[in-house]
Amino acid sequence: MYAHPAVSSAAFLIADPTRAAMLMALADGRAQPAGELAYAAGVTAQTASSHLAKLLAGGLLSVETQGRHRYYRLAGSHVALVLENLASIASVLPGGTVRRTPRSREARELQFARCCYDHLAGGLGVAVTQALQDRAFIVATADKQFEVTHDGMAWFSAMGLDVAAVKPTRRGLARQCLDWTERRHHLAGPLGVAFMTQLCAKGWLRRLKNSRAVQVTPKGWAGLKEELGVDKRTVQTGV
Repeated sequence: MYAHPAVSSAAFLIADPTRAAMLMALADGRAQPAGELAYAAGVTAQTASSHLAKLLAGGLLSVETQGRHRYYRLAGSHVALVLENLASIASVLPGGTVRRTPRSREARELQFARCCYDHLAGGLGVAVTQALQDRAFIVATADKQFEVTHDGMAWFSAMGLDVAAVKPTRRGLARQCLDWTERRHHLAGPLGVAFMTQLCAKGWLRRLKNSRAVQVTPKGWAGLKEELGVDKRTVQTGV
């Protein structure tokens, strides 16, 4: 008997297309009922129930009961990280070519800006993270983390975010997350979550109700341009 984690069990659960679709539908960190997940996966309610039971048993999902309804969510950010990493592998074709051009409007919206378990991802997330590095507000370290500099602490404070009050997890305060559409890193971890929450609170970003896509408001574009030099053209052209 090998004394190793049962990697194959988790891999088997994720490998099924129906279960993978359900997991990706939950990758923004919000809970959803079984009916919504069935619709996202294109299966019947009975089929969805069977798959959800397996995901619960496998530790990939958690469930919360409210009255007569049951709401499912990912078991934690570690599951979202696995999904993002797998998606980044899948975005490379057999010949090694990165799939840069989305095939639908929804895909374009997700590539432009999306929520990755409550932190900002997509082209916008990468552009904002790069701007933070260019201004030396955060510095990438060798252990896949970001370190917040003294100037960064002051800048985040001016944005209404007290970095010292953000509690790190065992994986750190600010983590580098490889973006599956951009193949570059965006800001994740507790600081990434707190930062996106603050941008939404300021009215710069707007999360969509039934999608992982994130919209930038006119106020948001003005603020991102003034504070970080990030504008829509920069994100779209990848400059």
